Amino acid sequence: MKHKLVPFKNKDDIEFKPAFIEHYSKLTDWNTFSTYCLSFLRRSLRVNTLKITIPKLKKRLEAQGWILEPVPWCKEGFFLTHETGRRDAGNTLEHQLGYFYIQEAASMIPPLALDPKPGDLVLDVAASPGSKTTQMAQMMKNKGTIIANDVVGIRMMPLCVNLTRLGVTNTVTTLMNGQQFTKFTNYFDKVLVDAPCSGTGTIRKSVKTIRMWNPKVLKSISNVQKQLLQAAFNATKPGGTVVYSTCSLEPEENEGVVSEFLNNNKNAKLEKIALPGLISSKPVTEFNNIKYNPEVKKTSRLWPQDNDTEGFFITKIIKDKE
Repeated sequence: MKHKLVPFKNKDDIEFKPAFIEHYSKLTDWNTFSTYCLSFLRRSLRVNTLKITIPKLKKRLEAQGWILEPVPWCKEGFFLTHETGRRDAGNTLEHQLGYFYIQEAASMIPPLALDPKPGDLVLDVAASPGSKTTQMAQMMKNKGTIIANDVVGIRMMPLCVNLTRLGVTNTVTTLMNGQQFTKFTNYFDKVLVDAPCSGTGTIRKSVKTIRMWNPKVLKSISNVQKQLLQAAFNATKPGGTVVYSTCSLEPEENEGVVSEFLNNNKNAKLEKIALPGLISSKPVTEFNNIKYNPEVKKTSRLWPQDNDTEGFFITKIIKDKE
């Protein structure tokens, strides 16, 4: 069932910078992209099977008038509406009990790509507020260990609250610069780098991103992203997996980061991500006269109009066995 777009009431008052329009017109169909950017984002949740089964939660929520439509690529994921139009699922008792996590549907993809198993040793380099950490703990059935790290002290509070609320018991939190994990050579089975980014994929829930957009800051952001990805790869065991993701649509933060990483790490191989029902657009292979490593064609670029979600970018990297 195709979701009907609901435009922002004030969409005609929202102005895109001319440079922004020019920039994104080079990358995608501007009219379609801007239409989705100025339309409300569908609410979605992930059932926390550490505490409740999917049928039981569906029954409880549907009895309250909530309508749950499956997210095709995540069996625990559901798009959420209410027969009265209310959107405050976070005020329900079921949310407070940790029976579900309000999580954007595209955000569910990186853990699915990483595919952590019970017993794995997993690192989440930039974990707060914990959506992907708790999803991975659920996939691991609370077995094995997750190191959930963040670099900003105040961000540890929502991370720890969510770990507790969802009944996660296999996770240790750390507060440190993500680049420092480079010294844990060949240590983790799997590493997630959901990197800090410019957030241009999140306009539908944060319109201020349009005003804040500044291509001049992309170089400093991408430098941090490159450092985090390299540290994550160094910390991964031979034969292990790294997933690099952002909620940005900027090539400099996505294909550009992955391209430079591949050029510097000959023992890294990309693996294409294939999830049921997920539509991906062609990755950017060249931008601003820079040709990227041809392997970036195996990355996943999601425009908001592809799946009616946030914009997202995901790459799955396998470290060669020694």
